[in-house]
Amino acid sequence: MPYKNIEINTANTVYNQAPQQSQFYKGFSTVGASTYGNQLYDIDLIKQDILNHFNTKKGQRLMNPDFGCIIWDLLMEPMTDQVKELLVDDITKICNFDPRAVPTEITLNDYPSGYVVELTIQIRDTDQSSSMKMIFDQKLGLSVQ
Repeated sequence: MPYKNIEINTANTVYNQAPQQSQFYKGFSTVGASTYGNQLYDIDLIKQDILNHFNTKKGQRLMNPDFGCIIWDLLMEPMTDQVKELLVDDITKICNFDPRAVPTEITLNDYPSGYVVELTIQIRDTDQSSSMKMIFDQKLGLSVQ
């Protein structure tokens, strides 16, 4: 009994894949999903994870009361040296919480109804870095520029 020859033609198959850089890290996010889907790579994934940490109020996470950011509790406090030191320490802890990233620059300024944080992070053992400007507003929440 002869075997059948089966040909599979995949030339017409099109896959939508996200543009990939170096793919040190791969993950997904449902926040702001693009036309490429919800996969994130490298610095974009790290930035989203750090933003998730900033969006969580300290004590809000179940079974992990030390996770989160204290900035939400201090939004309407005047920018004294003590408040600034507390916030910079907390921002540094959040950035160091992620073992993939190293914070290289942190700038904190007051804003009429909150604070502005400018953060530069670098992926460990690479030359990839990125900056993000986060505005913490009492009424609008967190916005990223």
